[in-house]
Amino acid sequence: MAVRACGLIIYRRLQSAPSSKVTDGIEYLLLQTSYGTHHWTPPKGHVDLGEDDLQTAFRETQEEAGLQASQLTLIEGYKKELHYPVRGKPKTVIYWLAEMKDSNAEIKLSEEHQAFRWLKLEDACRFAEYEDMQATLKEVHQFLCSKE
Repeated sequence: MAVRACGLIIYRRLQSAPSSKVTDGIEYLLLQTSYGTHHWTPPKGHVDLGEDDLQTAFRETQEEAGLQASQLTLIEGYKKELHYPVRGKPKTVIYWLAEMKDSNAEIKLSEEHQAFRWLKLEDACRFAEYEDMQATLKEVHQFLCSKE
């Protein structure tokens, strides 16, 4: 049986973006794990018994980044499912897209993570070492650009 995890790709819009394109003022939230290779990832985690996927995504975001569902706006029309092996077992991760209502809201990390960064697309892709996460971030950015 595949391991199943869910999370949110969280972004904020910087009001002070002096450029002509609104999407240039978008930053993505990545958390650095405090275990293993200390990789960078959006908040995500395993589905608990009796929980649906979206509930998991919001719970994990609260646990790992200290953000309540009420601080986020879920963006309709975007959902991404990734499949990859972890220690030889299949894993499925489902991401939704959410925007910060207050771009200055405090991030409170759990012991699972040692750092966080708000990153523009290019930097976010550099920090997210895995190709499927890089591709997902680019896809999200294109999705947001198409909504402008």
